[in-house]
Amino acid sequence: MKCQHCEKPATFHITELTDDVPEELHLCEEHARAYLMQADLKEDDVPSIAGALAQHLKINEAAEQLAKLDQQACPLCGITFYEFRHVGRLGCPHDYICFEDEIDPIISNIHSATAHVGKKPRGAAEGTDKRTELIRLRREMEQAIQVEDYEKASNLRDQIAGIEES
Repeated sequence: MKCQHCEKPATFHITELTDDVPEELHLCEEHARAYLMQADLKEDDVPSIAGALAQHLKINEAAEQLAKLDQQACPLCGITFYEFRHVGRLGCPHDYICFEDEIDPIISNIHSATAHVGKKPRGAAEGTDKRTELIRLRREMEQAIQVEDYEKASNLRDQIAGIEES
């Protein structure tokens, strides 16, 4: 079925129950959004099906934003936000920085804080920033070698050696 206002397929089918005669509307998403916005302006206080459909459109927009976010990937380990959401584990320490805006509310909700304040194992690695930097430098060095930028690769090699010595 086509939209009553254009040639696009009708994806919203609305039945208005005003007076004694039900009125059926068949609208595409664009015209349904416009119709629902008019309904919101007319009846802000009265809950209606139009309001529920407007809420549905807002949910669709949130889903589109989530789909864009799911494509975001860590430049070091390559894990996507989609993988994190489904597996529940991050790929490397840099992911906490890469996905910081999305992860902080989750951690805060679960733990009521975003900083660790408890005990740490005696053998715990203290140089995670150092390791993350080494991973990044090694990846950049490999890319420099692939594009045959040997001067940059040798500079990166020297940086890696300096970090490993300290």
